[in-house]
Amino acid sequence: MKQLKNITPYIFLFLSILGLFACDGNKKEKITHLVKKWQGKEIVFPASPTFTKLLADTVDFKIPDTPYKILIYVDSIGCTSCKLQLDKWKKLIAYTDSLTDKQLPYIFFFHPKSEKELRYLFRRDKFDYPVCIDRNDELNKLNHFPSNMSFQTFLLDKNNKVTVIGNPIHNLAVKELYIKQITGNPLLYDKYKKTTAELNTTEINLGSFKLAETRKASFILKNTGNYPLVIIDASTTCGCATVSFDKHPAKKDETLQVDIDMTPKEVGHFNETITIKCNTEHLIKLRITGQALQ
Repeated sequence: MKQLKNITPYIFLFLSILGLFACDGNKKEKITHLVKKWQGKEIVFPASPTFTKLLADTVDFKIPDTPYKILIYVDSIGCTSCKLQLDKWKKLIAYTDSLTDKQLPYIFFFHPKSEKELRYLFRRDKFDYPVCIDRNDELNKLNHFPSNMSFQTFLLDKNNKVTVIGNPIHNLAVKELYIKQITGNPLLYDKYKKTTAELNTTEINLGSFKLAETRKASFILKNTGNYPLVIIDASTTCGCATVSFDKHPAKKDETLQVDIDMTPKEVGHFNETITIKCNTEHLIKLRITGQALQ
């Protein structure tokens, strides 16, 4: 623990809440360095970015000077559909709108490898929020963002300085940090009394199956505590995986089911982590693996 003594309270909380103390020292050190590097750093925006809706009509959208804003940068690497998860962004925007009376703007910058694919995804998911198509990747050239997509989203203050780094769509713990910073309060999870739970398994191998075919993995959570068990939220590291779960409380010795539908969009091995938030002391991590064939 000596190496952690100079970490600011925010970074210590960030690492603690993500459960990174369970990972190897080298990874922990790299993430600690990354978070320390970006905390308080000012983001520089291009001089005159152009924003559009559905990659069609331009809109009059300026970088606001509100107390907080969320910047989302999406690069051209990998499967765009897998990492976007636009439906989850829509839900988060609606949620924070309700908390802040629509005073928390979201600033989306895309450096796409295929505008055609991006246009299709926007229309498919009815995502009509203003976005900047940064064809020359100017925003990234000005700021040199981390290559890991989990660290390409930022909560900025009025002066465009980073207060929290991390993707709240991919990670429920980061989502909690965002809400806590914006409102001064954590998410409304404390209304549930803590209980304990056990899983029938934490990892399922779905085997080999064809690209775009869907396979399902089901996990069972058993309430082993004295208070009702409730599944509150879920997140995935990839948009190829969708999660559904029982929403009713489970009494002691009763079970809840979590279903994960996996529809790969790229050929090759996949290894995806699904995070489940319950009224337990810690987040629950599930994993699905397999091979997508052409």
